Amino acid sequence: MLDSAEGSVLQALKAPPPSAVAPVARAVTLLTVVHGWRPDVERWLLSVFTHCKADFEALLVDNSGDARMAGWLQSRMAERLRVVTLDPPLGFATAVNAGIEAAAGDAVVLFDPGIELTGDAISPLLEALNDPAVVIAGPFGLRAKAGLKEFEEHAGPDVDAIEGYCMAFRRSDAEAVGGFDPKFRFYRIADIEFSFRIRDRGGRAVAVAGLPLIKHEHRLWEATPPEERDRLSRRNLYRFLDRWRKPGAP
Repeated sequence: MLDSAEGSVLQALKAPPPSAVAPVARAVTLLTVVHGWRPDVERWLLSVFTHCKADFEALLVDNSGDARMAGWLQSRMAERLRVVTLDPPLGFATAVNAGIEAAAGDAVVLFDPGIELTGDAISPLLEALNDPAVVIAGPFGLRAKAGLKEFEEHAGPDVDAIEGYCMAFRRSDAEAVGGFDPKFRFYRIADIEFSFRIRDRGGRAVAVAGLPLIKHEHRLWEATPPEERDRLSRRNLYRFLDRWRKPGAP
């Protein structure tokens, strides 16, 4: 049972199984979930293919429900560009998990399609993951305040969570904790919950400063009506607090 603008609805919490054809193993999978907005996807693709120096693949999870977008993405598939199509579309966390399950990279860097690389931002993230104590890294770090009810941006290096605009982690670590919580159908706070989940075995979250990238408009935020955005955000906050707030904390 999941939340939508029309109320609570039943929806699958797991994506269909990936293709039986094994992809070529890579050092890193650059993953994004596509909800629409083709110009953003084109900009992201151009930037990662221009600037990534590692042995990579770009993996796009098409969660748009748009046949035209699906056709365009399929036409772009190549040796280092793969597409997973979800039909019908699923919740945000489930879509991310479909990408993690399909990934061929030892490491995964999850992006919002509104991110544009302006240089090699991937190598510093992979270097951070070379430290076995680090389980998640990215340019936008958060630290908790007010008993986990609020988070604020923090330069780190050690932080409580990494924002999902750009977050790097080992695929094996993500799989070991079951990936993102599929109850987070809306994207808000899903990244924070995943950061806590992947750190729960004692690992560090590290903010990596100075990465060459630009954060453009966040389309899901802008496209969701404010009242609905606030309602779904509150529901996700309560889910997060139920799991991670210590007993007796405010």
